[in-house]
Amino acid sequence: MSEYDPQALQAKWQRRWEEHDSYRASEDAGDRRERRYMLDMFPYPSGDLHMGHGEVFAIGDVVARYWMQQGYNVLHPIGWDSFGLPAENAAIRRNAHPAEWTYANIETQANSFRRYGISFDWSRRLHTSDPDYYRWNQWLFNRFFERGLAYRKGGLVNWCPNDQTVLANEQVVAGKCERCGADVIRRELTQWYFKITDYAQRLLDDMDQLTGWPERLLTMQRNWIGRSEGADVLFEIEGRDEPVHVYTTRPDTLYGATFFVVAADAALADEIVTDGQRAEFEAYRTEIAKLSDIERLATDKEKTGVFLGRYAINPVNGERIPVWAADYVLSDYGHGAIMAVPAHDQRDLDFALKFGLPVKVVVHTGMADPGETGEATPGEGTLVNSGPLDGLAKAEAIAKIIEILETDGRGAGAINFRLRDWLLSRQRYWGTPIPIIHCPDCGEVPVPDEQLPVTLPDLRGEALAPKGVSPLASATEWVNVECPKCSGPAKRDTDTMDTFVDSSWYFLRYCSPGYTGGPFDPEQVRKWGPIDQYVGGIEHAVLHLLYSRFFTKVLHDMGMVGFTEPFLRMLNQGQVINGGKAMSKSLGNGVDLGAQIDDFGVDAVRLTMVFAGPPEDDIDWADVSPAASQKFLARALRVMSEVTSAPGVPVENGDAKLRKVTHHTIDEATKLLDSYRFNVAVARMMELTSAARKAIDAGPGPGDPAVREAAETLAVLLSLVAPYTAEEGWERLGRTGSVAFAGWPVADPALLVQESVTCVVQVAGKVRDRLEVSPSISEDELRTLALASEKVAPYLAGVPRNVIVRAPKLVNIVP
Repeated sequence: MSEYDPQALQAKWQRRWEEHDSYRASEDAGDRRERRYMLDMFPYPSGDLHMGHGEVFAIGDVVARYWMQQGYNVLHPIGWDSFGLPAENAAIRRNAHPAEWTYANIETQANSFRRYGISFDWSRRLHTSDPDYYRWNQWLFNRFFERGLAYRKGGLVNWCPNDQTVLANEQVVAGKCERCGADVIRRELTQWYFKITDYAQRLLDDMDQLTGWPERLLTMQRNWIGRSEGADVLFEIEGRDEPVHVYTTRPDTLYGATFFVVAADAALADEIVTDGQRAEFEAYRTEIAKLSDIERLATDKEKTGVFLGRYAINPVNGERIPVWAADYVLSDYGHGAIMAVPAHDQRDLDFALKFGLPVKVVVHTGMADPGETGEATPGEGTLVNSGPLDGLAKAEAIAKIIEILETDGRGAGAINFRLRDWLLSRQRYWGTPIPIIHCPDCGEVPVPDEQLPVTLPDLRGEALAPKGVSPLASATEWVNVECPKCSGPAKRDTDTMDTFVDSSWYFLRYCSPGYTGGPFDPEQVRKWGPIDQYVGGIEHAVLHLLYSRFFTKVLHDMGMVGFTEPFLRMLNQGQVINGGKAMSKSLGNGVDLGAQIDDFGVDAVRLTMVFAGPPEDDIDWADVSPAASQKFLARALRVMSEVTSAPGVPVENGDAKLRKVTHHTIDEATKLLDSYRFNVAVARMMELTSAARKAIDAGPGPGDPAVREAAETLAVLLSLVAPYTAEEGWERLGRTGSVAFAGWPVADPALLVQESVTCVVQVAGKVRDRLEVSPSISEDELRTLALASEKVAPYLAGVPRNVIVRAPKLVNIVP
C-alpha cells in the first residue's frame, strides 16, 4: 500500500485526459469506425454528486469504456437537467436568483465528475436552463401546437398545495406529490396538455422493438398505458337531451346494471343534479375534493355517495335505474360515468349493499348469491337473466351484445386507455416559458419562431414565492405585449413547462449541441441515433421514458428522426443504501461520496460500486469494503510494475499454465460484460491478478512473457472500472498512449480447451477427494473412479445406498 497513492494518480491522469481531450467522439468523415451512443440519465444539480451518482455513472462508464476498447467510435455525453423547483425554492430562501444556485452546483458537479474519471465527451455539455437550449423547447411546443398535439383546456387537475403547482398524473405517487411528498388535492384549472393519448396504441405496439429493455420496466409502461377492449354504451338520462356515454369492459353484463354512477367531481353530476338534491350534493363534492385519486379508489375505503334525483334508462331492457354521484368513479376515466353491476363488481356491490340498491346476477359462475354473501362474482361463466345472451359464454356474449348495440344505435365496440394526456404547464418560475400569447381577438397565438427564445424576466427571492399562480404573472412589463397577428394589446402565457419536456429530447441535442438551424441536426442524429445503451433508475419507468418515447414518435412523424424508439437497450441500477435502509439525514446513515473518495480514492470507490452485485441490485454500503478494493488495486499495480520483459516480446513460449488463465479470463470477462454481469467480470480480474502474482513470486518469474501478457490484459480489463490505476500500470509496463484505447484482447481458442477439470467427490455431503478428470468423462467412468478412490474408501462400509454423479465436476456418495 505504501507505493499506491490514489490521490497522486488522480491528479496525474486527470490532467493528462484533459490535455488530450481523450474521450471526445470523432466527427471525422474519414473515421470508418462503427458508432455507438452510450447515455446516462443526466443529473439534476442539487448540490454535489452523491452515492447514487457514484453507482449509476460507474456502471455507465463500464459500458462506454468497454466499447472504446472494442474499437467503436463512442459518444458518451454529459449535461444537466437544470430547471426545476429545488433551484427556485433555494432562491426564495436565499433571496437570490435560481440561476446562481443552479450554475454554482453545476460547476461543483462538473469538477466532481472530472475527478471521478468518467469518460465524458465534455465538448457536448449542455444545460437545459440555457436560453440556447430552452429556445428549442419553445420551438417544439409550437410545432406540437400546429399539429393539434398541444392544447389548453379547463378541468380538474392534481394540485400540490405545498409547491403551489399542478402535477401530471405520473407525478402523483400514492396520492402524494412525487417531489415533496405533500398530499395532492384536485382543483379546477385551465392548463396546457400534450396529446400523448393520440400515440397510446403506438406506444404499446412499438414495445416489440424494445428487446433490450428489462421486462419489469416494460410491464410498468404497459400497465400505465392500460389498454382495454369493451364497448361504449349510450344511456339516456331523464330530463337530459343528450345521452351519456359509458365505457365498459363487460358489456355482456348490461342486463345486470341496477344503478348508474357519475363521478362526483364531473361536470355531468353538477349538470343533472335536481334542485332538491343540490345542497347535499355540493356538500359531498366539497368533502371528496380533499381526497386523492388513490384514496378514492382504495378497495377498503367505505363507499360514499349522493343520489342525484335522476334516473337513467338501461338501453337493453328499458329499466329505470337511479343515478348516483360517488367518489369511487373518477371524472377522467372513460366518460366519468359507469353502469353499476353489483353482482359482478365488488366496488359496485359494496355501494349497493350500503345504500340498499338491487343486486341482479347475470353471470352464473357456480358461486353463491353475491347479495347474500357480500362477495361479487367477477369471473367467467354462463349468461343468465340476460334475454338474447342467456346460455352464452363471456366472449360470445360480448360479441353478441356489441352487435345488438351497434344495430340499434345504442353503442359500439370501443378501446379505452388508462393513459391520460400529459399536463405540462406549471405555476412556477424556473422553467421554460410557454410561447403562447393570449389575444382577446385572435385567441391563442404562438410566439413567432424568429422571436424565440422567450426568455425569463429577472425575478428573485420573495418575488418567486408560490402564490397559486405563476410568479411570472407579476412581471407586468414582460406579460403585456402586442399580439403577433393583429398588433393589439395581448398577454403572454405565464405558466412554464414541466421539466420533463426538457428531458424528453435532450439526448438528440447531444448529437449537435451548437446547432442553430433547429433543436438538433437531423444528419448528426441519423449518424448517432438511436441510443445504443441507456443507464438510469427504474423510478423513471413511466415519467421520463414514456414522455421521451412519445416525443420521438412525434419527431419521426415530423420527418426529423428516422427511428420511432429512442433507446435500444435499458439498464436500471439499484439504490445505494446503508444498514438495510435508504440513506437519510433523519436516520443519520448517510454516506458522503466525496469523503469516500478522499479516504480510499476514486478507483476503489468505483470498483466497490461495480463489484458489489448485479447492476440492478441495491448496494448496502455497510456490507462492502472500499478499503479491500484499495488493497486489491495496490496488488494489481504492483503486478504491472514488476514485469521485467520488454513490450512486444513473443509470448508463445511463455508459461502455459498462466497463459491459459489469462485467455480464460479474457473469454469469460467478454461474455460477462456483454450480459451486464460486471461484478463477476471484476472477480475474474482479481483471479487473474492472483495468478500473475503467483507466477512472479513462485515461478516462472517477472521476466516470463506470459507474465507480461497477463499484466497487460489486467491493465486493459481494469481500465473499465479503475481507470487511474490502469493508466498508471500501462505506463509502467512501458506502453505508450492511453490504455483506454489499447484494444480489447482476444482469447486464443487453443488456450481455452480444457485438458482436465477438477471433480469434487463427497461422502455424505463432505468433501473427501478431488480428481483431475477429462471434461468429456462419462457418468459411469466417473462413478467407477470415485468409488475406487483411496481417500474415499475409509468412509464407506459396504455398497453405498446411492451415488449421484454430475459429470464432470461432482460425485456425491450416500453411504
